[in-house]
Amino acid sequence: MSICLCCRPASLGRRGFLAATIAAGVVSSVRAQTPPASAGAPNSALLDDLVAANRILYDQGVVDGFGHVSVRHDKDPNRYLLSRSMAPALVTRDDILEYDLDSSPVDARGRTSYLERFIHGELFKARPDVSAIVHSHSPAVIPFADTAVPLRPMNHIAGFLGTGVPVFEIRDSAGPATDMLIRNTSLGHALAGVLGDHSVVLMRGHGSVAAAQTIRHVVFRAVYTEVNARMQAEAMKLGTPTFLNSEEAAAAAETNDGLVDRPWELWKQRAMGRPDCDEPVRPFVQCWRHAAADRGPAVRPAHSGGRG
Repeated sequence: MSICLCCRPASLGRRGFLAATIAAGVVSSVRAQTPPASAGAPNSALLDDLVAANRILYDQGVVDGFGHVSVRHDKDPNRYLLSRSMAPALVTRDDILEYDLDSSPVDARGRTSYLERFIHGELFKARPDVSAIVHSHSPAVIPFADTAVPLRPMNHIAGFLGTGVPVFEIRDSAGPATDMLIRNTSLGHALAGVLGDHSVVLMRGHGSVAAAQTIRHVVFRAVYTEVNARMQAEAMKLGTPTFLNSEEAAAAAETNDGLVDRPWELWKQRAMGRPDCDEPVRPFVQCWRHAAADRGPAVRPAHSGGRG
């Protein structure tokens, strides 16, 4: 006889009912703890780009010991790849974990996840067009999250800011006593709602999130959001800036979307090092010095802003 726990027959008895209830709870708990299935091994080049993105964002001053970057799995749009909880500059391929869109790890193997991984899962749910996400606390951006001054595109490189940069206020979703972190799917969903169809959302008292169609595009946007914030703050000291209008910004963004490989290759070389360098993190400056000694004093390192 089948048993309905909410409308149990009287013949079941109290002990039987309790046993059935416990059994149902155990089954439910096991199901809840079962990790999601893997989408399989991701493309090797995608993993390499994700590692490089972590290193680049550190080298360019967008992240430090905190912050993270993710990319959607190439074999399943309902899975994404994100490092275990660690400083971005130290990330290797072995540190990359696979998650479902509820931000549950597929095979954690005892490795700790970022507390704010829900930023990534909920944004990927809300934006099928997005394949990569950066969350950072880059210092020049935060003042625009904490004041009434909107962040606007200063030049063509930051044209992606032309659709507007909304600000997420966590108090509207979780009240006045949080630790400011996006700790669950509910807050991640609320953040995704504020981002909408924009490229960047600021987070009051916290940082920002950039979203884009590829990992190279999102690194471009994260870096130049920080650069633009610095330029705007400097320009406002001199007077009232003239920003790009919406048409200029849209045209510039379309052009730049086809050019992201140029800065990517430079940033990657700086952050990952040349083959003849031994140091694993940020060795390019040392290698450039060796090359400069051979070529003469007129040589200067290429640099697009951020930490040198």
